[in-house]
Amino acid sequence: MLQALTLSGSVRFDSQNALLARAMGKKLALVGAEGNNIDLVDYELALFNADLERSGDQPENAIKLAHLFAKADIIFIASPEYNGSISPLLKNTIDWISRQKVAPFHRAIFGIGAASPGKMGGVSGLKHLRDILTSVGGLVAPTSLGIGNSSNILDKTGLLMEDNTNKRADNLVTQLISISRNP
Repeated sequence: MLQALTLSGSVRFDSQNALLARAMGKKLALVGAEGNNIDLVDYELALFNADLERSGDQPENAIKLAHLFAKADIIFIASPEYNGSISPLLKNTIDWISRQKVAPFHRAIFGIGAASPGKMGGVSGLKHLRDILTSVGGLVAPTSLGIGNSSNILDKTGLLMEDNTNKRADNLVTQLISISRNP
């Protein structure tokens, strides 16, 4: 069975991106992937600093996250857009995970998406996220999912309430399943 991991680059209460991560987890489960939705608030990390890394004292949460990433066949990241890029929380998390020895970015196929109250759906930040994931060895699905006016499309339970968005999300799930590196 495929192992799927979903997460949001936001820990804000009522985050639209957290709802998107849960929605994609539900969609992945419907096609047979075993899902695990994580909340980065449970994996607090110090600001990345090479001096901390050189000391050999790796944060326990970075190690835990790296192992979760390394075991996953599919990882979906819902990324809020901060000033045209990704959140500092998500960047810091990726930086710490990328320094771990378990090759956390080499097994899974990554799906990326963003939910935003604006019209553009956070797509500017998704370009940066794709570049970052690729630079650390991640394989990112060709399709990304930007959801504009997200408060009208995502309900509080993590369901997509608009047909076109559901079709785009289903297309991404199909890509993730078909590209997955799982034998």
